Amino acid sequence: MNNRRFVRTAGWLALPCLVAAGVLAWYVTRQPTTPFEQAPSVDAELVSRGEYVARLSDCVACHSLPGKTPFAGGLEMATPLGAIHATNITPDREHGIGAYSLADFDRAVRHGVAPGGRRLYPAMPYPSYVKLSDEDVRALYAFFMQGVQPASEPNIPSDIPWPLNLRWPIALWNGVFAPSAPYAAKTDQDALWNRGAYIVQGPGHCGSCHTPRGLAFNEKALDESGKPFLSGALLDGWYAPSLRQDPNTGLGRWTEPQIVQFLKTGRNQHAVVFGSMTEAFNNSTQFMADDDLAAIARYLKSLPGDPQRDGTPWQYQTAAADTGPGAHTYATRCASCHGLDGKGQPEWMPPLAGATSALAKESASAINITLNGSQRIVVAGVPDAYRMPAFREQLSDQEVAEVLSYVRNTWGNKGGAVDTQAVGKLRGHTDPASSSPIILHMR
Repeated sequence: MNNRRFVRTAGWLALPCLVAAGVLAWYVTRQPTTPFEQAPSVDAELVSRGEYVARLSDCVACHSLPGKTPFAGGLEMATPLGAIHATNITPDREHGIGAYSLADFDRAVRHGVAPGGRRLYPAMPYPSYVKLSDEDVRALYAFFMQGVQPASEPNIPSDIPWPLNLRWPIALWNGVFAPSAPYAAKTDQDALWNRGAYIVQGPGHCGSCHTPRGLAFNEKALDESGKPFLSGALLDGWYAPSLRQDPNTGLGRWTEPQIVQFLKTGRNQHAVVFGSMTEAFNNSTQFMADDDLAAIARYLKSLPGDPQRDGTPWQYQTAAADTGPGAHTYATRCASCHGLDGKGQPEWMPPLAGATSALAKESASAINITLNGSQRIVVAGVPDAYRMPAFREQLSDQEVAEVLSYVRNTWGNKGGAVDTQAVGKLRGHTDPASSSPIILHMR
């Protein structure tokens, strides 16, 4: 009797388990819907449009390496689970995407699903690219199929060990954290604002760096409806600052024309591009149309800051006499470019007085650029004559901590002291910036 009851109970329990397993298997292997059934008719205008969308999307940042064919992949990206490598997205049929249909391309770009149902790691910013319009996806496909040179470059397998390398759980992550529809214009905003929102949220994928991440490595917000959106984040040894109207750590003191100038020329009276933003400038923002840059500026200036987080707006204060080791190092190593008064030589040598890196609580950017210097800025094909040198070999961890503590607590700056151990940690996990940046000449 007891055995029969056990069998019946087990049977009733097995049934919902089998149903749940079947539903899960269907969900993680299903192909996202796509509006595309046939490839578009390709002409030179569509390919040119696609090249521009690739610039907006900064595809080269991850998919190209110096000395390699553009878009041949290979860039190593560290993750908490292990290293992954950007893939070959040239039209090579064996190693690249040459065999992709337009529908395949759409599923990969906007939903992170490669042919055969293989899920892409969200290092590919498809949670942002999903907002691309159908027209821009068509153009992007035309460019990659007709405007990019094929490269027979094999893809590099990831270093993530089994079972952490199983990809079906990504489908569940997508269901919780990734949107599924293109950008929809806000009817209460004008065309310029909507264009800016589209670029920032979609192809520009600005939130991938500038929005803080949750415990599941998800962006905490994907548009202006979320307070954390573009509020600043620590990523890969750099602090990507707030792009909201925060007066200290964001763009609160920048005007719309100054934002446009920064994205177009790589500099303005407040700052010069450095760190990961240099690559974005060299291959993306400087190629954007003036109207699109104005749209980005309009949208970013509409995002309110957080006074509770940012505190009292920065004001310049004359430095008191200081004979400490940090002040001495600054005077002998830094003042020739940035000035004893910290005001720099705008718009060539950026000011450190009021700099975001000297006001933010996160000191990673200040440490990283002091240790490793800055990558060469290239404007209209001409390399910049000025470049922040690396002090990795000239200054000890303690000396770096002392001089940065001085900078972050002088001229009204209030970023706070820098810990010697934090310098040592970044020294061991970062490398000097290359003086030969990746500059993509698409055609």
